[in-house]
Amino acid sequence: MSKKNAIITGVAGVLPDYILTNEELSRMVDTSDEWIMTRIGIKTRHILKEPGKGSSDLGAEAVRRLLEKTNTNPDEIDMVLCATVTPDHQFPATASIISDKVGIKHAFHFDLNAGCSGFLYGLSTATAYIESGRAKKIVLVGAEKMSSITDYTDRATCPIFGDGSGAVLIEPSDDETLGVIDIIMQSDGVGRHHLHQKAGGSVWPSSAETVANREHFIYQEGQPVFKWAVSKMADTAVEIMERNNLTSDNINWLVPHQANNRIIEATAQRMNLPKEKVMINIQRYGNTTAATLPLCLMDYENQLRKGDNIILATFGAGFTWGAIYLKWAYDGK
Repeated sequence: MSKKNAIITGVAGVLPDYILTNEELSRMVDTSDEWIMTRIGIKTRHILKEPGKGSSDLGAEAVRRLLEKTNTNPDEIDMVLCATVTPDHQFPATASIISDKVGIKHAFHFDLNAGCSGFLYGLSTATAYIESGRAKKIVLVGAEKMSSITDYTDRATCPIFGDGSGAVLIEPSDDETLGVIDIIMQSDGVGRHHLHQKAGGSVWPSSAETVANREHFIYQEGQPVFKWAVSKMADTAVEIMERNNLTSDNINWLVPHQANNRIIEATAQRMNLPKEKVMINIQRYGNTTAATLPLCLMDYENQLRKGDNIILATFGAGFTWGAIYLKWAYDGK
């Protein structure tokens, strides 16, 4: 039996309508457009403001668009993976809620939390199911309502995050020259001290005290997170290049996690890639955590060509990081 490669056969995404600008943020907290652009590189971010709406609403709309775009019947889907750090509830899984909302009834589904690396960890997981033959059509969705855990009195973190969702369809291919070629995934739990949400779990259950102490928001120590991200994201991207005899000449695209423009630039420089080969939309969307990579693929899809060499690289809470080398499977529009 020939090996089945996992290929991405479609991508779609959604952003909330409301756009939060740096100017508006500067009226909420002590910051400015110059400060944000210099240190992070974000101009605007989309925010889901409708009451009673959560990550599953964004994820469901992204999946609806994906199924329609790829002419896929919901009954054909074998598996749904949702990468998120902002699930609708502790349980059930947001993947299950998304599946119910879009009418996927013959799949199994679960959530995956690897911080900002969630989508890449999900792609690695989906690849294993495709290669083993246990699934033929997998929906992988990154869905985040980061505004729900962002403290808009914290000038260090509130400019960074936005809401959004991106989804891809993953299928098997007999063509071993296409799809996911190589994967590097790594973690180091020491990162839990530098980037976390303190309350709401089993160690610090929700209480009046945890709410009063503002412990249900993102806590981040900027300097150590930045240093780890610059080092690990670049190191892993270069390692996967070396393992697969790739150079800056034959790489078509780098798809980096959109956390900070300086981290993106540092990774591209280590790979000796010009800016023209780097997917960047952080200036418009901010850091949508598990949704950044599929939203990049959505934005640049029209420029992608079958056989393009693509490296996806990420870094997230945990700490988690990794890179995937894949050859794109279809021509963009």
